[in-house]
This record gives sequence, C-alpha cells and structure tokens, in this order.
Amino acid sequence: QVQLVESGGGSVQAGGSLRLSCAASGYASCMGWFRQAPGKEREGVAQIDRDGSTTYGDSVKGRFTISKDNAKNTLYLQMNSLKSEDTAMYYCAADRGWCPLRPSAYNYWGQGTQVTVSS
Repeated sequence: QVQLVESGGGSVQAGGSLRLSCAASGYASCMGWFRQAPGKEREGVAQIDRDGSTTYGDSVKGRFTISKDNAKNTLYLQMNSLKSEDTAMYYCAADRGWCPLRPSAYNYWGQGTQVTVSS
C-alpha cells in the first residue's frame, strides 16, 4: 500500500509560480502528477521513474519540472509561467510497475490539491 498526501496548491496570478509536494509512504517505482479541470478528463502532467527519467505532457513542457527527493520519499512539481488554463485539481499518483503518463497506469492516488491561476 502506498499513501500519498499533496500540499502546496493555492491561488496565483498568471505568470506566477507554485511548487506542489507529495509525501509518500511505502515503495513506488514511479510517481506522477495529474490534473483535472471541471468538465474535463484527468490528464497527465509529468511522471518520474525510479531511475530519474521523466516524461511531461505537451502543455507543460518547458514550464513545469518534476523531481523527487528519495531520502524524504517526496515528489515535487515546480510550476512556472502559470497560465489560466493550468487551473485544475492536481493529483499525485504512484505505482509499482511500469508507469506511462496516463491515469489508468496508476493504482495509488492522493486526495488532490487545488491550483487556481487568475489572468
């Protein structure tokens, strides 16, 4: 079992930055961030494997950075140059297998943290 607790969401103006954190308990071979806006499907934001390799969704490439502190078992998402379209509930996810950047590949999910970007 892997438990995930997100933090760091909030409200920010367009062009600003936020850093999300996800504290994990239990082993996971890969972790990722997903987001879901009202009326839209959950989409992949970024993913990191055990070896540190990363994958990003096209809409966040060059603006967001995913990282993981293995000593603290904590996942981060640094979000820069935020846009109004980044407004969504952001979820941390983890799994112990192969984890492409799609929600169906992950079995463990946090409760989510809201990010609101005003223009």
